[in-house]
Amino acid sequence: MTAEQPRLVVTVSSEGVVSAETRGILGDRCLDYVAVLEDLLAARTVSSAYTADHARTRDVVRQEDRDVDRA
Repeated sequence: MTAEQPRLVVTVSSEGVVSAETRGILGDRCLDYVAVLEDLLAARTVSSAYTADHARTRDVVRQEDRDVDRA
C-alpha cells in the first residue's frame, strides 16, 4: 500500500470564495497550513473542519534482525 502524496487543494469559486483542503497530511499537521494559507491569501479563516486524514495515523514498521546463540 502506497502512502498518498501530501497535497493542498485550493479552489476559487466563480463568486471569489476560496476554499482549501489538505490531502494526505495526517493528524494535527494539517493545522499548520491554515496560517500559511491566511498569509499567502491575505485572508482570514471563516470556517474549518477536520477531514478523515486527521484521524488517520502513519504506519511505522520496525524490523530488527538479531543473531541469537542457541545453547
